[in-house]
Amino acid sequence: MKKKVFLLAILFSLIMFILPLIFAANQTQISKAYSCLSKQVAAKGCDKLSTQEMIFSKLAVGKCGPELSSSVSQNNCWPSSGCKIKDTAQAILALGGSSDAESWLLSQKLIPSNLVWYLQIETNRASSCEIDYASEQYFINIGDDKKIHGSVGQCLSVSQGGYWLQVSPSCADKEFQISCDNDFLTNLLFKKKDSSVIQVLDKTNSASGGGTTTEKINSACFGTGSSCDYEGSLWAALVLQYEGYDVSAYLPYLDAMASENEKYLPEAFLYILTGYEDFYTDIISKQTPSGYWQVSGNKYYDTALALQVSGNLSQKRAKAQNWLLTSSVQGQDGCWDSDNILETAFILYSAWPREIPISKDCKSSGYYCMSAIDCKGNILSDYDCSGFSKCCDTEKKLDTCDNLGGTECQTDETCSGQLLDASDSISCCSGTCEKNQQPPTYDCGTSGGVCETSKCSKGYEKTNLYTCGFGDICCIQSNNPPSRGKLWIFILLILIVLAIIGIVLKDKLRKFWFRFKSRFGGHKRPPTGPSSRPPSFYLRHPIHRRFMPRTILPPEEHPPVRRPVFRKSGDKEFNDVLKKLKEMGK
Repeated sequence: MKKKVFLLAILFSLIMFILPLIFAANQTQISKAYSCLSKQVAAKGCDKLSTQEMIFSKLAVGKCGPELSSSVSQNNCWPSSGCKIKDTAQAILALGGSSDAESWLLSQKLIPSNLVWYLQIETNRASSCEIDYASEQYFINIGDDKKIHGSVGQCLSVSQGGYWLQVSPSCADKEFQISCDNDFLTNLLFKKKDSSVIQVLDKTNSASGGGTTTEKINSACFGTGSSCDYEGSLWAALVLQYEGYDVSAYLPYLDAMASENEKYLPEAFLYILTGYEDFYTDIISKQTPSGYWQVSGNKYYDTALALQVSGNLSQKRAKAQNWLLTSSVQGQDGCWDSDNILETAFILYSAWPREIPISKDCKSSGYYCMSAIDCKGNILSDYDCSGFSKCCDTEKKLDTCDNLGGTECQTDETCSGQLLDASDSISCCSGTCEKNQQPPTYDCGTSGGVCETSKCSKGYEKTNLYTCGFGDICCIQSNNPPSRGKLWIFILLILIVLAIIGIVLKDKLRKFWFRFKSRFGGHKRPPTGPSSRPPSFYLRHPIHRRFMPRTILPPEEHPPVRRPVFRKSGDKEFNDVLKKLKEMGK
């Protein structure tokens, strides 16, 4: 027993000795990256950089702000050679807001032409209803089978199944007033053209018999021509929400068209915009076993984008940071892809953003960082959070494990999927709970030991590593312990050898450091100057109720499209390193 405690103490001391070395090495590499980026920007000159290079240089190291401001076009958009939705939104973010540029962005709002909208009227019995729009009245009957019959005018038509009213694209701006002779409720549904997946808005209106509800389609996208720009719409909605605007009108288009635009990693944007766990699960399912993301073909840009979703990604974030700092990924000069300023700047802005002064840090001041749409209290514009999170004075209320669709694992079980943040469980699993494997037992006699009834003979000592029959104990030959002087020499040699091994295997051991750090507290970033993070602003418009991304199926419709199941990937290299350390400590 004493030997076990002694060995554990040595192992713990060794870990605590090596971890600061790894941490110091990490900090050196991060500082080296900041230095490399600053040198590259200075060598090339801000006036020679592209619009996006200026944007992310401003975000990462606070440089090129004046040049970015002066490169705006006469229409208050970027770049000056031809206005683009994405570039203008990112420039607004880098400059901390621009009312003129925001006005231009909002003026590019379009109505998506590739969405189909339905009006649903639900009653618990056969009913007669009146629908008023465009100063005309139309009358329908809803039967016991829920099917609709009657005249609905030019803006509406009975859907193929007969259960909903399809809205004509030319009437997307019309307001529909509905009244029925029995209690009823109404809401709007939408889908992508040529898709069987129907989604329902979270907002539902109800009224008693004789009452009235009002429904109006609120759907938009961004585009500089006659068609929507999906990537531009993602960035515009994200930045406008950060600046305090209501962006609920853009969510149906962004969600419905996500499957056709996976190369832009839309789940990262949609998770920030809505806070829905489905999008979070999609993000982490796309992380590679090595720790990076690659959906567009550029793993540096994609990883930096995914790291903006930092609130619930502590372990996944640490894995990505570890990959970025490996010697085979980060260049010797400290940059990632030395000829690309944008990639290095975006990585630093997302993975290791500049230090926030303690007086301005949201979490250090006792508040909570979250998406603006998740804040049920007040947004505190005087305090900063990393990425696109806002500082909220009210803690986010977690849902129960059951409502999250998870399963609570017992103490003797291991989660095969992702652990979810639940209010009633610390082991809420998105996958299955599997029984832990019992450690193997070994027979005393076949392992070179002797079974005794009560105590061991001279020259033998008791061990619990091997088993005997009921009531007997296993005794193995004892070794003469080394003298105290030799013992300390032995310990010192072990520490030296393992320290050398730790330095040689620092890339692999860094994974352990990031996990250790994620559990007991975040790391401190290098204090490299004043914060370059965009300032926060009070919400200019209230956040409206958001849509609910769930599939509904009327009778005679197609079965729902199943979402991909996330499975937790293993970390073989990390386990191999720990196994070697344990064997050396025996």
